[in-house]
Amino acid sequence: MGKLTKNQKLALEKIEAGKAYTLAEAAEKVKEITYTKFDASLDIDVRLGVDPRKANQMVRGVVTLPHGTGKQVKVLVLCNPDAEATATAAGADYVGLEEYIEKIKGGWLDVDVIIAQPAVMGKIGAVARVLGPRGLMPNPKSGTVTVDVAKAVEEVKKGKIDFKVDKNGIVHSSIGKVSFTAEQMKDNAREFINTLIKLKPAAAKGTYIKSVYLSSTMSPGVKVDTKSIDV
Repeated sequence: MGKLTKNQKLALEKIEAGKAYTLAEAAEKVKEITYTKFDASLDIDVRLGVDPRKANQMVRGVVTLPHGTGKQVKVLVLCNPDAEATATAAGADYVGLEEYIEKIKGGWLDVDVIIAQPAVMGKIGAVARVLGPRGLMPNPKSGTVTVDVAKAVEEVKKGKIDFKVDKNGIVHSSIGKVSFTAEQMKDNAREFINTLIKLKPAAAKGTYIKSVYLSSTMSPGVKVDTKSIDV
């Protein structure tokens, strides 16, 4: 482990060793220990009691955060010409098909979310190997493959995010900014955790929500008392 910076030492001093904070306290604490000069992201890490190697224990879903992500999300809509006007009106940053597939082949990926009509998925297959590893491949399960592209754009712009458990049984996501009020941070975290609880696989046995940590960019994690979460 590298040498701790002055700010990292200050942050660690403000966290009581071994203590699990209520969700409200954890939100306040993250604001207190964040020393970045930029508006840091609020991150959440939830360890689940599942075995992701088993298909019937995979956890994946979407959630619309009450206060959004605090981030300007760039959206590309890949669609036929008949849907271009409605996608643009809904707030999509880029709209088209063939020209954007060619741009992606050339290395362009200046977007955060790609939404597509089911009818054009065959053409998008040509760049699946580029989009897949970056988490940009449109997927029906995350609502990014849909006939109603305008609605999908609006939801993403309002704070809809998708997530899935990793191979270690952890779900990690950014759920806001440290510039949010502690109440807004708490609301977003609670909505995220409650969504995970609703997605609990029937095959999962024992404790499902094993641990929850809140942190910001470059800050240490603050442990949350899972019993303090209103479900």
